[in-house]
Amino acid sequence: MSRTPKEAKEPAKEEPAASGPAAGTEAATEKGGRRERGAKGKEAKDGKDSKETKEGKGKSKGPPTGKAPKFVPTNPNFRYIVRVADTDLDGTRSTALALTRVRGVGLRLAEATCRLAQVDPHAMIGDLAEPVVEGLETALQSLPKQLPPWMINHPTEPILGESPHLLGAELETRRRDDVNVMKMIRSYRGVRHERGQKVRGQRTRSNGRTGMAAGVLKKAAKEAAAAAGKESAPAAAATPAPAAAAPAAEKKA
Repeated sequence: MSRTPKEAKEPAKEEPAASGPAAGTEAATEKGGRRERGAKGKEAKDGKDSKETKEGKGKSKGPPTGKAPKFVPTNPNFRYIVRVADTDLDGTRSTALALTRVRGVGLRLAEATCRLAQVDPHAMIGDLAEPVVEGLETALQSLPKQLPPWMINHPTEPILGESPHLLGAELETRRRDDVNVMKMIRSYRGVRHERGQKVRGQRTRSNGRTGMAAGVLKKAAKEAAAAAGKESAPAAAATPAPAAAAPAAEKKA
């Protein structure tokens, strides 16, 4: 039998390429459209970047929010730091608030001091002249004589029999001396000071605990007891009971 040769596959018919000026114009339009699209995309990206950079620069250049403007004094003799009762006070604050910086002086005592020295409590202490500041310090020293005893921070002085109002470092020194005296005479408050416990009758069941935490110790004690119980159980089972030998000895006797 004769085999028929395989039919050759017919190649796909290709359309004739357009020639002439029409083909050139079509190719040019396609390339131009691609270029325009690419240019538009770049412009859009550049525009976004430029906007972001401009916004960022604008935000960075703007004044910081939440900060008060810097104080500019009009008085040529203005002082930013005023020394009263061995304490540096801020000259930009009002007189009454600045005096509260002194240890042992609260807002009520500061206003009373301003009234005694005849000074406006709302005026800046940096604008006050030196004689006026000295008057304020003199008024602070004369508070025990001008005010009632319930406004004094040390109304009873058993040794000297006076009622001084302590200021600055002298207040802390006198407080430490009073605590040491209570410890020496072994009073209840002195003993509580020594132990680091509450002194004025507060409850200590839920707060005021000092030293190591109780919860951690309780947990560790439970674990130690459980471990000791496990170790003692096999040891008790291994050792024979000594009570069994006693009746045998009695029978022999």
